[in-house]
Amino acid sequence: MAYYKEIATAAGTLVCAVGIGFIMQSSDTAESRYGADTAVGSQSAAQAPAAAADTSALDGPVLDVHDIVLTSALEDAPGMRDTVVALAPADTLVTPDTTDVAPGQSCTVNATAKPSGLGLVDLTVTAPCFANERLTVHHSGMRFTETTDATGALDLSMPVLADPAVIVVAFANGDGAVAQTAVPSLGDFDRVVLQWKGDAGFQIHAREFGADYGTEGDIWAESPGDPVQAISGEGGFLVRLGDPSASEAMVADIYTYPSGASRHAGVVDLSAEVEVSLFNCGLEIEAQSLELRDSEIMTRNLNMTVPGCDTIGSFLVLNNLIQDLTVAQK
Repeated sequence: MAYYKEIATAAGTLVCAVGIGFIMQSSDTAESRYGADTAVGSQSAAQAPAAAADTSALDGPVLDVHDIVLTSALEDAPGMRDTVVALAPADTLVTPDTTDVAPGQSCTVNATAKPSGLGLVDLTVTAPCFANERLTVHHSGMRFTETTDATGALDLSMPVLADPAVIVVAFANGDGAVAQTAVPSLGDFDRVVLQWKGDAGFQIHAREFGADYGTEGDIWAESPGDPVQAISGEGGFLVRLGDPSASEAMVADIYTYPSGASRHAGVVDLSAEVEVSLFNCGLEIEAQSLELRDSEIMTRNLNMTVPGCDTIGSFLVLNNLIQDLTVAQK
């Protein structure tokens, strides 16, 4: 841990007494760790002061990060148990462009979902009148932005958080569709989601069973692991959903571990991290975590101000926004 050069301690507000610490890494450290080309709502309990990051093993000056708010949603928080998205009434919809639609072809949006193992669902959307259009996918509090192809179709594999899984797809004009499917394999997996909007710079790191950053057991967007390993109980995997080319896209990192069939025992160290970049420096950013543990969903919302643009290239490590996962061998 001595390679950490700067530490950012949380000096903002913390809700539900959940500790959150920030470790600030310099750009030189980030390059050695990630490589030179790395691109980089709720009911709540009484407020408590934020806990500082443990600096005992770290070198360098302390950097304060202010205006941090972390809220923890309780069991009955709206939107977390069931996906409820109001599609616009027919008389208020904007009529889609049908100039490229073959005569007699319907403009109806259709969505189908089919389980594919590992708690994943294959989602297919057909929308002939919405070619190359952005849409939002909603599921049990998770949401992300995607774009249809030139025929108005979208096919993707997505991790889900509920069985049965209810998935809503909605276009900007309010048109959309709903798909539902049973997901019998879901109970064998623990799952963590971190979601945000635009160029906020967030990412999940899951360091499995003592793995260091940059090693084989460090699972993140640029080293997402192998779903085949999850089938055998050897390790987890990560999926990033959301179209990065879409303006202000909603993006989600989803980490999955096969707790029901794990061949290892120990702890998966989970953290949310933020890279300070030209797109987020000095700005207020927001994120939300959703954790599927023992078939229950927990959620937390984060609001924070990113350090100034003189810290571009550094990383903030958010401790305890996402809880570590303790795994028993099966």
